[in-house]
Amino acid sequence: MEAVGSGIPTGDKLVLIRGLKFHGFHEVKPEEKTLGQKFLIDVDAWMDLRTAGKSEDLSDTISYTAIYRIVKEVVEGQSQNLLESVAQMIVSKIFTDHSQVSAVRVKVGKPHVAVPGSLDYLGVEFIRYRSIDVPN
Repeated sequence: MEAVGSGIPTGDKLVLIRGLKFHGFHEVKPEEKTLGQKFLIDVDAWMDLRTAGKSEDLSDTISYTAIYRIVKEVVEGQSQNLLESVAQMIVSKIFTDHSQVSAVRVKVGKPHVAVPGSLDYLGVEFIRYRSIDVPN
């Protein structure tokens, strides 16, 4: 797996989750910690999928439900002050639980924000590489 000019990994990619919604209690403001709000999550993972493509065996890839459980545990879990912390926790858990993943992209969006004007959401997006960001 290599990154090209944009810094995005190349190779086989699992488009794991798009637009997953959970209610969480993240952010700095006291009312956000008390009332909570919706968070939107996208996750992609890069790994070699040649074996899975030939075997049709789930053990040769990653189950979408396994990633769903990780995201649910983090977003509905302990309150964090920053979206960056939520994203990093998801990344770390995916790398810990799935050693075959060489890179992961996690986007955490917050659709309900107190800013003037109309927007879909604001948030953070992390792209992390096992060889650089995760010790072996």
